[in-house]
Amino acid sequence: MERVKLVLQYFQSNSESISNGICIILAMVSVKLYTSFDFNCPCLPQYNRLYSMGVMVVPPIILFFLGVLVNRHTGVMMDEWLRPEGNRSKNPTVVKYLFSAMLQRAMLAPMVWILVSLLDGKIFICAFSVSVDPNLFSGLPNNTGMDIIKIMAKVPCKEEGIFKNSAFRKAVSRYVRCYSQAVGWSIILFFIVLGSLARLIKPCFDDHAAFLQTRYWSNYLDVEQKLFDETCVLHARDFARKCVVQFFEEMREAPLLDRPHFSVNTRDDWDLEDEDRLHGVTRQEQMDQLLNKWYYSKPELDVSRMYRPQLCPVCKKKNLCSDV
Repeated sequence: MERVKLVLQYFQSNSESISNGICIILAMVSVKLYTSFDFNCPCLPQYNRLYSMGVMVVPPIILFFLGVLVNRHTGVMMDEWLRPEGNRSKNPTVVKYLFSAMLQRAMLAPMVWILVSLLDGKIFICAFSVSVDPNLFSGLPNNTGMDIIKIMAKVPCKEEGIFKNSAFRKAVSRYVRCYSQAVGWSIILFFIVLGSLARLIKPCFDDHAAFLQTRYWSNYLDVEQKLFDETCVLHARDFARKCVVQFFEEMREAPLLDRPHFSVNTRDDWDLEDEDRLHGVTRQEQMDQLLNKWYYSKPELDVSRMYRPQLCPVCKKKNLCSDV
């Protein structure tokens, strides 16, 4: 139970961890979908390979775009790429980093689907049973009146009467499944070796300081967008509350709408709190201009004025003095 809590805390720690958790969930969903999918090969020479390739390709494409859709890096990357430059210059390296992170996570679920289908082998048997040389196996049904291609196309179908109590179909299926599993394990080995070499060789040719800067600013963009959304929610709530209270205060004097109203103390407390968060924004046009300014000219990344040194009232020098 403690391990489960630790895993949940990791996935809730930041947006990158949340994206990793979503991608893992999509990978598990792809495995569940494949195992519950009822694969029925047409057993016709002209449709076997087409149907198999459709099952092999279409679901991974759907899972890929679904991974792109639910990945938070996608929205952050597009916002940074398409925004006007304004007061803040763009960093193409950060956009490339976000695109790479988004692409890696979006590719996880499709690759899991493809690898599971290759290791299972049913799709491979349906697609390439026609390509197998029947002379390699004994027990070929030769009293059916059909040509060899049609007979080999019916190998994936267990219910076909021509293969009743026949070891030929099992031998061909086992032969093609071995090829399918070999391809699947080869792909897994390739990605493992590629990832290991990348981890070992990349530090030798990459500027680690530049990588840290890129990763920092990509995380900054994500956190900035999240904080901006949270601040907008708080500001909108206070603005709406101010408008609602003002509406009912104006309607108090109407004889037909005489209802209990807020107390003076409560209204004063709310007014003080609203003034702190509204920052002088009292009209819709002001808020629209503020949002327009944020989009077209984001503030430069300089917070030095927030840490301006102050003169100590005792020693009259610039230092860090306590306010207590």
